[in-house]
Amino acid sequence: MKTIITHDPSETAAVGENLAKSFTGGEVVLLYGDLGAGKTAFVGGMARALGITSRVTSPTFTILNSYLSGRLPLYHFDLYRIQDPEELFELGWDDALASGGVVAVEWVERAGEEVPHDAITVTIRYRGDRERIITIDDREE
Repeated sequence: MKTIITHDPSETAAVGENLAKSFTGGEVVLLYGDLGAGKTAFVGGMARALGITSRVTSPTFTILNSYLSGRLPLYHFDLYRIQDPEELFELGWDDALASGGVVAVEWVERAGEEVPHDAITVTIRYRGDRERIITIDDREE
């Protein structure tokens, strides 16, 4: 488990970028944190490491944003608006997990038991106004 303190969104994104540099496909990243904590900034850094040049935005209303232009596809889910974990299957959850790409999931608490047990867990917490405490559990240590 690693703990990192960041001081602004660009540093939070850099942590995501560093994590994703070694991704080879099939990784699932579960993001925990309050609204505005920096989860989307973190995913933006992951996208940069994957060679995705598109601007990463929160899929709060679309629930899924797909970025297919990098060395690996990135499927970015935001489950804040789902009411039942069964909705995941209508959204292409299984397809994304089986794609060989990278899956990043915000508000994963709403997925119930539908998340892989070997996923990487990232928790982003506020520390003061600007600082964030990022904890990464990649299950390999």
